[in-house]
Amino acid sequence: MHSIKVTEANLPQNSRLCQRISDGDFVDCYRVQSNLSPRQAGNIITDFPGWAQFLLAIRRIVTTPFELSNDGPAAQDKIGIFPFDFESEQELIAGFNDKHLDFRVSVFSKDNNIFLATWVHPHNIGGRVYPRSILPFHILIARDALKRVGLAEQMT
Repeated sequence: MHSIKVTEANLPQNSRLCQRISDGDFVDCYRVQSNLSPRQAGNIITDFPGWAQFLLAIRRIVTTPFELSNDGPAAQDKIGIFPFDFESEQELIAGFNDKHLDFRVSVFSKDNNIFLATWVHPHNIGGRVYPRSILPFHILIARDALKRVGLAEQMT
């Protein structure tokens, strides 16, 4: 087995998520070498380890007084708590709109890599402050998720 390298990346330009990006939005993207499909990788990404579930539980407690969504809206097809927005052979986009921001993640497969991108479009001051306040945790969770994708790739 070789070590798993997760790196910052640019979201591939043919991602449907690129169509959403406008000035003032937050976008980040990481990649790992993997031949998994977006759905397979997405299932691994949203199968949060205990420490990440603990952070999400804290988020739930902190955001409940502000009436922010914690489980996303009801949907027939979800990946984790995120309803599907779009799915193709190359890309899966999931997420939802809330009163403070719109949020989507893209799991994109290209050139033997899985890209994980996050897009946030703020609606108000809360939508601008919230992403900044959780950014260190977001980065930790995203990078760990892709590392788990890379490990799963090695086991196949």
